[in-house]
Amino acid sequence: MTNKKLVGNQGEDIALRFLEAKGYILIKKNLHLKLGEIDLLMRDKDTLVLVEVKTKTDASFGRASDMITLRKQKKLIQLANCLWQKFPHKNIRIDVIAIDNNKIDHLVSAVEE
Repeated sequence: MTNKKLVGNQGEDIALRFLEAKGYILIKKNLHLKLGEIDLLMRDKDTLVLVEVKTKTDASFGRASDMITLRKQKKLIQLANCLWQKFPHKNIRIDVIAIDNNKIDHLVSAVEE
């Protein structure tokens, strides 16, 4: 396993524990859809939450939240639309967990159409 993948997996575990402590419920980790992967699919009350996790251990090339580029935002919206087609009766939201040197920033409704 590469160091990048290991850091990513650790970040997802940190994000999961953080969100569960806030009352979110895990539905699926690393959900593979035709269009891509959702890091964490969670439930927050009556809302399905797609959670994109970005983790950085070195600030020399920007912050973790900087990794959510316009292209990535469009991909997350496509994944949300794909999910909404499967669950049209559900509220769906996209959150981002950005982890910089173990500092967690939870961006609620970080990506919207």
